[in-house]
This record gives sequence, C-alpha cells and structure tokens, in this order.
Amino acid sequence: MTQGPLAALFGDPFAVMNTVGLVAFALVGSTKAIREEFDVFGVAVVGLAMAFAGGVTRDLLVNRVPLVLLSPIEIALGLIGVGLAIALRVVLAAPDTHPLTLVADAVGLAAFATTGAIVATDAGVSAVGVVAIATINAVGGGAFADILLDRAPFILFDDFYASCAVLGGSAYWLAGLAGAPGGIAAAVCAAVTVGTRLLAVAYGWSLPTAQRLRGIGGRFR
Repeated sequence: MTQGPLAALFGDPFAVMNTVGLVAFALVGSTKAIREEFDVFGVAVVGLAMAFAGGVTRDLLVNRVPLVLLSPIEIALGLIGVGLAIALRVVLAAPDTHPLTLVADAVGLAAFATTGAIVATDAGVSAVGVVAIATINAVGGGAFADILLDRAPFILFDDFYASCAVLGGSAYWLAGLAGAPGGIAAAVCAAVTVGTRLLAVAYGWSLPTAQRLRGIGGRFR
C-alpha cells in the first residue's frame, strides 16, 4: 500500500482511491477554512486534517501504524489539494459552494469509503466492521475539520452524507461475498457511494429529524 505514484495510478485499488481521496478532501477542507477567513497556515491545517483524520482513525482501529506516518507521498498529495483550494479562491468568490467542490467532496467520500472497506477486509473484521470502518474512514476527516472550524460536525445533521458511505461499504462487502475480485468490489463501492451522494445533492435528499418524525406521527392521531 505504499507504492510510488505511477503504481498508485495504474495498479493497486487502495493506492488509486487513497490518492484521489487525499487530494479531494484536502481541497474540500481547505475551502471550508478559506470561507471562515483562516490564514494560509490555518487553511493547510484544516485541509490536511480533513484529508488524514479518517485514515488515521481507520489504521488505529485495525492496529497498524497510520499510513501518513510511513509515506511522505501522503503529505504531498494533501498539500496538492490545499494548493488547488487556494487557487480556486483566486478565481471564484465562493469555492466552498461551487459545483466542482461539491463533486470533489462526493468523490473524496467515495474514495475513502473504498479504502476503509479494503483495509477492513484485509484485517479480517466482520461485515459490520467493514461497513463501520469504511464509514469512519469516509466521514471522520470531515467531522474533525468541522470541530476545528468550531461547529457541529456536518454528518450529525439531516443531510444524506454518511449514509452514502454506509451503502458503499455494504456494497463492497456484498460484492466480495459474491466472489468479485478486489478491484471490482472497490469500483462497486466507489460507484454506489459517489452515485448516492450526487443524487442526494441534486434532489435534496435527507434523513428525517426526530421533530419531523413527531410531526408525521401527529397527523395520524
């Protein structure tokens, strides 16, 4: 899992998804910090936190040294994402709400759900463990970035976000159960996650709040 850049782009599914996820999430996290008018150092801290916090948590859960501490390529990829976010701010007034950033967020979510599922499967955890680690890998960075931004983590609100990673992780496990090769299972996981997230953004999908459920229940009294 520590191949060079060329191998990452053309070989191992983990390396491909990890590369995509690091750049995408560093970009998204950085745009959030830019919106809050953080300085350049603060932008880099939030961007890198969003890129790495989920993966570090994933690695600790399966009892291995976090990959970011083993490969300098990881930091370089994160910094590329930070640099892209700063460049976007030069040409866009609100890069955090631009469709490009929304798509990058969906792609990052899918990529990290897939890397989490791959690592969990390699660690031999149960089906529940595969889905849980895929989800933690996918949303952990965003939750940590929101804490740095002094707000409640986005995944705790009613938007359909973490649920996409749950569906993707489940799809990965089911594909493996059906005998699909690792690369096919990874593609299925990524497709399900990014597809459901983009549909959720396009159609405004959300999970109900307790208040909304109470309101629905009151109509039938």
